[in-house]
Amino acid sequence: MVVAQENVVVSDNGSRLPPQKIADALRERVRSGELKAGDRLPTQADLADEFGVERGAVRTALKALQEEGLLTNVSRGSPPRIADAAPAQDAPQPAMVGLTPRLTEAFSAPQVRIDTVCLTAETLMLALGEPVRLIHEGRIRPGRIDVRILLPSRRINLAFPISVEDHGDDDPVHERWLKQRNAQGHVLRHNLQSLRSSHGIDVRVAFRALPFTPPVKLYLLNGSEALIAYYMIAKREETVGSAPMEMYDTLGSESLLFSFEKPTGGRDAAFVDESQKWFDALWETITTDLTLA
Repeated sequence: MVVAQENVVVSDNGSRLPPQKIADALRERVRSGELKAGDRLPTQADLADEFGVERGAVRTALKALQEEGLLTNVSRGSPPRIADAAPAQDAPQPAMVGLTPRLTEAFSAPQVRIDTVCLTAETLMLALGEPVRLIHEGRIRPGRIDVRILLPSRRINLAFPISVEDHGDDDPVHERWLKQRNAQGHVLRHNLQSLRSSHGIDVRVAFRALPFTPPVKLYLLNGSEALIAYYMIAKREETVGSAPMEMYDTLGSESLLFSFEKPTGGRDAAFVDESQKWFDALWETITTDLTLA
C-alpha cells in the first residue's frame, strides 16, 4: 500500500526502520531517566547514523515527540532538549500533549468509540501512535474500535489556512491543506485497520465532509469525555512549493485542550451530552461522503 511507504524510510544499508520505532527508543530513554529534563539530544545527523536511517525519519520522530510534549526547540538549528515535566492532568495542555494520555485511557475499554471534528487529522493521527503501540505490545486489547472523523470538504472556501493574498480558486495554501488532509487521513485509517489483521480487532474508520471550516477541534471519547480546543489564527510566512508565502493559519497541536468528563456530573456531563448530540446531528444531516483521494 502506497500510504504505508510514507511512514518508512529506507536507510543506506537497505534496512527499513519506521520513525515510530525511533520515537519509541528515544521515549524509553526519557522514561528510564537516561535522558532528563533540559538534556540535549544528539544532532539529527548523529541520530541518523545511530539508527541507520535518513534524516527525514529522524525529523519525523522528533516532531512526534515534540507534539507529545517530550521535546522542545525542534527545528531551530540546534539539537532539541528534553522538555520539563508536563503540567497537571486537569490543567489545559497543548492538544497533542493532552490528547495522547486521554486516547490511551479510552483504548483501554473493551469497546472504543472516537468521534472527531477537526481541520486535519494530524493531531489525532500522531496521538494514536501510543495506544496502537500498547496494543502491539499486548498491554491493552480492545475488542472493537469505531472512529468517525468530520473534516472540511475540499469544495468549500476555507476560512483558514488561506493565503493573505487572494489567489481565487487556485490558492496554493488550499491545495497544500488538501494534500495534508488526505495523506494524514490515509495514514490514520491504515494504522488502525492494520490492527484487524494483526490482532483480530474489529476496526471501523469513517470520514464525512463538513460544509464549513470548524473554528474548534473536538474529540469525543467513548461517550464519556469531550475534549475541545480553539483554533488560534495567526499570520505567518511559510514556503509553499518553492516560494515563501504569507498565510492565515493555525498550529492545531499547540491549541490548549480543555477536558469535560461525564462522570463529573453537572455542567461537564451536559457539555459531553450536547457535544455528542451536535456531532451526531452533523454526521446524519448536512455532511457528505468524503473520499480521500
